[in-house]
Amino acid sequence: MNPQQAKAVRTIDGPMLVLAGAGSGKTRVITEKIAYLIGPCGISASRIAAVTFTNKAAQEMKSRVKKITGKKESKGLKVSTFHRLGLNILHKEYAALDYKAGFSVFAQQDSITTLQELLRTSGERGLELAGRAQAQISSWKNDGIMPERAAELAEDNQQLLLAQLYTKYQRQLHAYNAFDLDDLILQTVQLFKQHTDILDAWQNRIHYLLVDEYQDTNAMQYELVKMLAAKRRCLTAVGDDDQSVYAWRGAKPENLEQLSKDFPDLKLIKLEQNYRSSGRILKVANELIKNNPHVYEKRLWSELGFGEPVRVIQCNSAEDEAERVCVELQSHKLQSAKGYENYAILYRGNFQARIFETYLRTMNIPYVVSGGISFFERTEIKDVVSYLRLLANPDDDAAFLRVINTPRRNIGPATLEKLSKYAVKRDISLLSACGEVGLQGQLSASAYKNLNKFCDWLLRLADRAEDEQATTIIRQLLDDLSYESWLLEQSKDVETAERRWANVLELLEWIARLQKKDQDSGIAELMSRLALMDILQRNEDNKTSDSVKLMTLHAAKGLEFPHVFLVGFEEDLIPHHVSIQQDSIEEERRLAYVGITRAQRTLSITMARSRKTYGERKVCEPSRFLEELPEDDIVWQGGERAAKTTPEKGRSHLAGLKEMLS
Repeated sequence: MNPQQAKAVRTIDGPMLVLAGAGSGKTRVITEKIAYLIGPCGISASRIAAVTFTNKAAQEMKSRVKKITGKKESKGLKVSTFHRLGLNILHKEYAALDYKAGFSVFAQQDSITTLQELLRTSGERGLELAGRAQAQISSWKNDGIMPERAAELAEDNQQLLLAQLYTKYQRQLHAYNAFDLDDLILQTVQLFKQHTDILDAWQNRIHYLLVDEYQDTNAMQYELVKMLAAKRRCLTAVGDDDQSVYAWRGAKPENLEQLSKDFPDLKLIKLEQNYRSSGRILKVANELIKNNPHVYEKRLWSELGFGEPVRVIQCNSAEDEAERVCVELQSHKLQSAKGYENYAILYRGNFQARIFETYLRTMNIPYVVSGGISFFERTEIKDVVSYLRLLANPDDDAAFLRVINTPRRNIGPATLEKLSKYAVKRDISLLSACGEVGLQGQLSASAYKNLNKFCDWLLRLADRAEDEQATTIIRQLLDDLSYESWLLEQSKDVETAERRWANVLELLEWIARLQKKDQDSGIAELMSRLALMDILQRNEDNKTSDSVKLMTLHAAKGLEFPHVFLVGFEEDLIPHHVSIQQDSIEEERRLAYVGITRAQRTLSITMARSRKTYGERKVCEPSRFLEELPEDDIVWQGGERAAKTTPEKGRSHLAGLKEMLS
């Protein structure tokens, strides 16, 4: 450990803030400190609690401590997420809140369903309204606002309606003997406020409290930490205000500043040595983030060498950007002889992934989409592919069950159950059973007619598929289903339906390109290739899968990659147009900072001069953040700014390329 890390580990008396920059080894500091408390300090592991934000991080932390201290010594150690900590407390103290044993915990979708039912009883309808209500109630809970207070704060009739719904929702949860996810924190705080004896008992159980990613805590999480640490004041908070990027879900980076007010004797230790990135990448990151106001100043540095310049690549269009990135990635991979897992493509929004997936598939580059829905996982793609699977293989029962009521054909569960029993008895597929006369005696006339009609239509289309091109059959399929209209009916708004339909057209275009390469391939052959690609893509094990990683900047937080492509560096993307409207540019700058500091050896920033938005091509402006990067460390390519590169830099870069190729 470096001196600052060692100081953070060995300082055990009183409250402490460890301001840990990107790649500065904060996880090691937390685990080493826990081991130090258990080992040399002789503190029982059962008196120590560490809190972080993901189950994966909690498991990794606990595993590291076990390796250092041994399994026996670490027994009783509490390492969990905030939600798990609240759940553990409520499991023991539920009776004080007038709950019964065996209570349920509602996920977000459960909450939305409950709110839909409550809206229906009052004459209101709509999934979108229920979703909006759930988001507002969640925000209130994260800020510690109870239903009565929400009604007092209502500024209009809509807010009052939601506040009244909040009251009904809480009553319903209690009637169900259930908490939602936000309640796990809020109700624990309420429990401690109402029952000081219970708070005192938990303060005596937890002597040392360590909290990771402190900048991401919301108001109630901070309150919970403050209450648990108030008695002994042995709190270690580890965080980085420059990496606070979750304000949209209630995170308050100002909680770092609030610590010094609630704990006046707070010790501050800065971890500024970065063990991840080259000096050049860190210089670019430092120059960008210094434009944000700071309570605590810090500047990252590295002993890993200065490294290559950061490239900023201007492309003509979003399509050109995706193709350029994929070509450069493939070229660099071949020259370096390293695996694909060394590369990451990072973007602001999940919708940006689709065009990169298109070019990655075309170039047969394996990839994994993290933190979003992969192309083949999208509902509309699964629907169409299931139809094609059934055309290629009429015995595919899984595909049959997916499409039989997509769109709806008034074929209910009871009918499908009888069909399944008949097919099993006859030892035939579900589709084959639909056409048998013997099935008629098992079903109502209308049910048999609907199944028979579906079977006849699909088999006729399958016959045509033997002689006609796959793309012709797919277009006919989509037309027969009125699938575009179905998407409009099923989507929450027109924009969502248009995006989903665009995905279907993208699948059709991709199949057309495959068929152009091999004109003899029919639907069966195409489905085999699709299935193989889908199977490969579903391999989500980042440790063993040699694949390029595609993910949002939010999902990339905490990760690192040797070579990073930071794409879509444009106004309205980063900074996002909503942030521009709301004047919350500082968080967008932090998000860009997170993206830059994911890179270990090389960083390429790309942008498009134009891109399609809802079918219309829009001219794009370069991100304002580019003006904040140090010119001497940037090489511009593909645009007018390229002229800023001096001849000396050009000759140096050319010499480097020659040396690499030789």
